[in-house]
Amino acid sequence: MAHVTARSAYAHLVDRLNQFPQGAPPSDLLYRILGLLFTEREAELVAQLPIRPFTAARAASAWKMPVAEARHILDTLASKAILLDLQQGDEQRYVLAPPMAGFFEFSLMRVRDDVDQTLLSELFYQYLTVEEDFVKALFTAGTTQLGRAFVHEPVLTSDQALHVLDDERASAVIASSPDIGVGLCYCRHKKQHLGTACDAPLDICMTFGGTARSLIKHGYARRADAAEGLDLLQEAHGRRLVQFGENVRRNVAFICHCCGCCCEAMIAAQRFGNLRPVHTTNFVPVVDQAACNGCGTCVNACPAGSMALVSAQDPRHPKKKRAHVDAATCLGCGVCVAACDKASLSLTRRPERVITPLDSTHRVVLMAIERGKLQNLIADHQALASHRAMAAILGVILKLPPVKQALASRQLQSRYLERALASSHA
Repeated sequence: MAHVTARSAYAHLVDRLNQFPQGAPPSDLLYRILGLLFTEREAELVAQLPIRPFTAARAASAWKMPVAEARHILDTLASKAILLDLQQGDEQRYVLAPPMAGFFEFSLMRVRDDVDQTLLSELFYQYLTVEEDFVKALFTAGTTQLGRAFVHEPVLTSDQALHVLDDERASAVIASSPDIGVGLCYCRHKKQHLGTACDAPLDICMTFGGTARSLIKHGYARRADAAEGLDLLQEAHGRRLVQFGENVRRNVAFICHCCGCCCEAMIAAQRFGNLRPVHTTNFVPVVDQAACNGCGTCVNACPAGSMALVSAQDPRHPKKKRAHVDAATCLGCGVCVAACDKASLSLTRRPERVITPLDSTHRVVLMAIERGKLQNLIADHQALASHRAMAAILGVILKLPPVKQALASRQLQSRYLERALASSHA
């Protein structure tokens, strides 16, 4: 009976996780992961929490306990990086981040002895790489994705640099953030436990803003200033790592420095590139066929597997090769340009500009609409309790293209939303 009760608690938690636009498909591996990270009681309690940020009083109401007791539990969960605790003015609020980018990564952002990290790494590998359902749901559902690539700034020409916006530059995100946390790269730390990590830097992945403050507070990241952050970015550029960050223009929460061999986002780009698992930059590389000698350096450097060697079609040298770019799967990061010592690669603007969601609310609403989960955001208890939360969600919907508005209206079946949409087009 105890086993059935425990499984029920974790099943409730899985149901809760799958209210997020990016959920976690149930499997025995997922239950084992959650069993390492959550106690049975924690699983049952977290399953009752709202999707959007909430107060200790809101949790106490859901849990039917005194506020002081609820706050103690919430602070314990935050100390385990299961929840993030966010200070908003004079009010302490909490939020359960999705599994990714969220508590999956946080569990390996520092070395700890309260969790078997080797076992956890093996389970993550099996769940994300072998089973595939989770990584497909995370990276290939819908057209709006969690993350985007940043351009490799050292290869920009002076003219290109003039036309690259600050929100397209990792350096600008780092330089403008008042709070920067640096932690272990989840992906390489996981591979380290499996004995297959590369030699790229480990203590280099960055969080910003409220996420950084919470992780720093509980020892999952260390505080860094902008100067150190820019030094780490320069090191990442030197190691030809890709900057993979939150797919928003304002208040970016994280930037990872990714290799093509360990990092989940880059592996997803290699496996599902035609489905656009990572949003691209506004650039794509072009090959100077006369200068390319077919050495293959760019092929080895490309983290997304978008470069290949093909026949140069030179009748005098039938075995001669040259580089070829698969623009449909290319991230436009520019790492290949940095790797080429023959100056045969350069970046050019994509024909159509890539539009990045404004902020996390905009991105989450888009993801929810595309994945048929918008009703979860609207029906969330915290959203109903907060006019500001509801106004933010509806504000995003009213600014969407008509096709996305129609999808939103169909999911909600809301007369109020239909009237609001009609008024916006009047």
